[in-house]
Amino acid sequence: MTFDPESSLPQDEVDEQVASTIADNEVVLFMKGTPMMPQCGYSDRALTLIKQYREEFETVDVLESLDEYRAALEDHSGWETIPQTFVDGEFVGGSDVLVELEERGDLGETLQA
Repeated sequence: MTFDPESSLPQDEVDEQVASTIADNEVVLFMKGTPMMPQCGYSDRALTLIKQYREEFETVDVLESLDEYRAALEDHSGWETIPQTFVDGEFVGGSDVLVELEERGDLGETLQA
């Protein structure tokens, strides 16, 4: 898959989509790829962890406009890395944070907000 800079979305459109997706969904995972075809190991790991506790949650594939999504997400979380998980509008973390929560036995409770 080659990246075509002409196909990326305008920054203001991505900013608006990120803000509304975080606001409108109990749990949202911004990831590389889709639930059927994750495109990075970290996104796959985050997806697998969330699926253990949630049947329904929103996912957003950031690859269409990666730089714009990184910028928009950084405004909400302070992080540039993908994946990013939000619960009830609050930033939880990436896959490493989800693993830590799982190891402590707190992930299920965190995701059931």
